[in-house]
Amino acid sequence: MKTVTVIKRNLQHQEVWRYSGKLIFRSAETLILEAAFNRPDTPFYGILIKQGDIFIEVYHTQRWYNIFEMRDRDDGHLKGWYCNVGYPLRIEQEEADQITISYVDLALDLLVYPDGQQRVLDEDEFGKLELPAEVEASARSALAELQAIFRKHNGAGFVPAPRGRSPAKAGSISSASDAASRGSASELPNMSSC
Repeated sequence: MKTVTVIKRNLQHQEVWRYSGKLIFRSAETLILEAAFNRPDTPFYGILIKQGDIFIEVYHTQRWYNIFEMRDRDDGHLKGWYCNVGYPLRIEQEEADQITISYVDLALDLLVYPDGQQRVLDEDEFGKLELPAEVEASARSALAELQAIFRKHNGAGFVPAPRGRSPAKAGSISSASDAASRGSASELPNMSSC
């Protein structure tokens, strides 16, 4: 399984944060990885994000956002989704067993709780960025798209659940990790909607 190094960059393309995970799924436009939160325990808008919590992360080469599904390190319960608005995924380097990806963060974020409640974060910071009009428009459009995705699925994930399965399990991106670990690409969720 390939290792993925993720580099978060600021608007000046300076490295802000770096961490590694393992590749779960890849297509021409989407990359999904699993990573462990690598910072000390952090209270975050009513959620305790613990060092070692599992993040299933979806990146796109054509969309101006990425989505992190946050799961508890101890029992795997869903803590919510954290969505970064930023430039699309960039592949910086690729070797046989390693991929380095990066994205430029545009400060605007969406936090979605397991019950579907949404909270837009850092609008003031985003407003202070001196962005070209087309970049600002792309970022705002990305936020609207994210909000619509989560409204459509009522916080249960990114795709409607198949009959007979709970939306939280079948519709979540963590089901991609489950399917990938079983070697069943046909069971991966439809990532065209996330």
